[in-house]
Amino acid sequence: MASFPDSVNENEIGKAKFIGELLVPVAPFDQKSGRETWTVAFAPDGSYFAWSQGHRIVRLVPWSKCLKNFGGEGSNEAGPLRLSLQNSKGGTVVPVGEPKEHTIDCGDIVWGLAFGSSVPEKQSRCVNIEWHRFKFGQDQLLLATGLNNGRIKIWDVYTGKLLLNLMDHTDIVRDLTFAPDGSLMLVSASRDKTLRVWDLKDDGNMVKVLRGHQHWVYCSAFSPDSSVLCSVGAGKAVAGV
Repeated sequence: MASFPDSVNENEIGKAKFIGELLVPVAPFDQKSGRETWTVAFAPDGSYFAWSQGHRIVRLVPWSKCLKNFGGEGSNEAGPLRLSLQNSKGGTVVPVGEPKEHTIDCGDIVWGLAFGSSVPEKQSRCVNIEWHRFKFGQDQLLLATGLNNGRIKIWDVYTGKLLLNLMDHTDIVRDLTFAPDGSLMLVSASRDKTLRVWDLKDDGNMVKVLRGHQHWVYCSAFSPDSSVLCSVGAGKAVAGV
């Protein structure tokens, strides 16, 4: 039996309506985009919607543009939104300010996506290092992508620049999740039967490996206060730390 927080009106859930569809024209033999959507994510501030558009490509679309093309929030007019193809190769500069639609070529099949943003007063948990290569500002938005080759690539959403390449997993990274407290602690779930915890404020240092699963790990989620992490995997396994 499902339960909902007080802020959710259970009677309204059944009235949810289809508001639109995102479609992208694809060349017949384009190996980079096979119309295979594996994962989607919203930016915490609602500025961007991202999805794994194909084998290697992640598309970032301003959510306000989606709503406008769908007829506005709460509109009953639904229809497909065909997005323009803007070829960017993981390094195209997108002006900071109003969000711009663009794509990122991750170099391999993308299985997991997660947005992260920093809170200035949340310091790195690593107390022994005083200097860091990256100092993430409050106005910076990051996108983590989990890849087929076990790598995790961290991108600057506004510029499309690759910032970090995390390489400790030995199999597909199925899922990614940032702690909701703005600390930029990232957890990755993998087919190598582990979850790994990364501190992006410490230049992506891996701070912990969680090995409770006996089979593939499919996904994980933090509690709202970031104090508890739950994960699920093959073999009907559920774990909490």
